[in-house]
Amino acid sequence: MTQPDFATLVSRWFQQHARDLPWREPGTTPWAILVSEVMLQQTPVVRVLPAWQAWLARWPEPAALAADTPAEAIRMWGRLGYPRRAVRLRECAVAIVDRHGGQVPDRLEQLLALPGVGTYTARAVAAFAYGQRHPVVDTNVRRVVSRAVAGEPDAGPVTRPADLVATEELLPIEPAAAALASAAFMELGAVICTARSPRCTACPVESVCAWRASGQEAPAGPTRRPQRYAGTDRQVRGLLLGVLREATGPVPHQRLDQVWTDDVQRARALAGLVQDGLVEPADADSFRLVGDGPSQPTADLTT
Repeated sequence: MTQPDFATLVSRWFQQHARDLPWREPGTTPWAILVSEVMLQQTPVVRVLPAWQAWLARWPEPAALAADTPAEAIRMWGRLGYPRRAVRLRECAVAIVDRHGGQVPDRLEQLLALPGVGTYTARAVAAFAYGQRHPVVDTNVRRVVSRAVAGEPDAGPVTRPADLVATEELLPIEPAAAALASAAFMELGAVICTARSPRCTACPVESVCAWRASGQEAPAGPTRRPQRYAGTDRQVRGLLLGVLREATGPVPHQRLDQVWTDDVQRARALAGLVQDGLVEPADADSFRLVGDGPSQPTADLTT
């Protein structure tokens, strides 16, 4: 079976069985697709859906977000996780306005130059928003290609240049067909060729899958050990950010002290939020979300 046939099989399956997701609807703007791709990083679809809809209702285009404050972006991000993405997305909106007249660029090199836009996101926007031929490689795609083509049960924890090459070799030459195949590969890995419980009998390429032919089983354990959350600095950061996000003004240090009893860990988490550009001192004794008021000198966070 030739490589285009592989893409054709998966694309046909996708056209019949793809999940009905709003960012896949015809007419979805490049900005809306960019927002979806940023939100979907390390976050399940079910959590992204309401956040994506609320975000675009408030900021339907980059200029609207660029004109608002970083603090409002952080507030709207809510509990979606990894809130630095909100700040970077606003920085991206500002760059789009300043460099590209408020329109998400369609050239890969220009997308890669935007703040917070990496290899995956740039190629995803180029493919899904503009119908271009680029290998769009996330964890799901790497797993599909690793199993079906290389015969390996797992692709490893990080994307390598070889993964881009292997995926591109599977894409049809025609750009629109390649963009469809990219979406199809991703969907196949997300709902059929899953990491621990693949549904091989429902897979459109079962008959040509090298891993299936090898008879190997899926790995029993995770590729990467799940990160502990309870009691970590991540949890403390989330608690601190929750208080600041819900406040209508600066939050006194004493109020933040009530969030976590371990003084050293709490101070470290607060310092990390400041360093990451999410929080700033409002004065010597209070803090706020970044951009919620005039800038102040950095406070001593060790006391």
